[in-house]
Amino acid sequence: MKSDAYDDLDRALVHALQLDGRAPFSRIAEVLGVSDQTVARRYTRLRTTGAVRVLGLTDPAVVGDVVWMVRVQCLPDAAVPVAEALARRTDTSWVHILSDGTEVVVTTRAASGQDSDALLLRKLPHTPRVVGVSARCVLHQFFGGPLGLVNKSGVLSPEQAARLAVPESDGSAGSEGSAGPLTAEDRKLLAVLARDGRAPLTELAAATGWSQSTVRRRLAALRADGTLYFDVDQRQRIFGLDMTTVLWLSVPPSELAATGQALADHAEVAFACATTGPNNLMATVVCEDVAALYTYLTTRIAALSAVRHMETSPVIRRIKGPGPLPPTPHDPSRLPS
Repeated sequence: MKSDAYDDLDRALVHALQLDGRAPFSRIAEVLGVSDQTVARRYTRLRTTGAVRVLGLTDPAVVGDVVWMVRVQCLPDAAVPVAEALARRTDTSWVHILSDGTEVVVTTRAASGQDSDALLLRKLPHTPRVVGVSARCVLHQFFGGPLGLVNKSGVLSPEQAARLAVPESDGSAGSEGSAGPLTAEDRKLLAVLARDGRAPLTELAAATGWSQSTVRRRLAALRADGTLYFDVDQRQRIFGLDMTTVLWLSVPPSELAATGQALADHAEVAFACATTGPNNLMATVVCEDVAALYTYLTTRIAALSAVRHMETSPVIRRIKGPGPLPPTPHDPSRLPS
């Protein structure tokens, strides 16, 4: 759907869901000044057309995972099948084809106590038509995850945003404190939420074998200690944005924290992190078009005096976002032959 197929109410609804992915339609409707039925209809339309997905995801830092940004150089005819195979894996997210169509960038995570290259990094170099692989460990995230680019849009007023923030009764574990180690039932719960963050309590109870009241309490605990957060994977065209670009920046170590935070404050930056490798700062920038990207680079980036080197990689196709793909009959661990 084109950007003009969406209106201010669509954008306000997306912003509301970014603030609290499980907010009842009645609370969203009250803040937006429309009926519950209107909110439900709009959400159903956005979801069934693939424009919006609410996802319940785990914070890698909280659960002890290590995150890697992997750049895969392919032969010209291999980028799409390699990217699609990577997207089917359960340990990947944000799979993009970049620039001239011969490079794939993918985010992968592994338990810190395990050999981090055991699954993905060790297998890729032996995959036919992959001619180069480089991996950068994410050292610190400045922006992304539950914060979300939508929260920089200004669609909702500060007063509306405050009213839609996660209520204390749903975001506090009370006397329980930390949610503790994840159990087998927790993982079943999280698997359902990763596919649909707004899955009803009945579905979550059926998946875990818990009562609905137990599910409700466990959700509150997991959210309160940061293990679980809700993100909105939406088409950028809802907000009139069509140009996504990955920036690889190099700055002196003494300026890394300040420069990373400055990037996080930019309205155009959807994600920013410090990494290992020759370029120690990475950002994903979303702009209206090529002209807007040029303006951003020559003004906001140009004003960052610590930047010594910059590489820009436009995204020409997104294969996978922050959550899992819909179920497919393919083996998710198989790379193309």
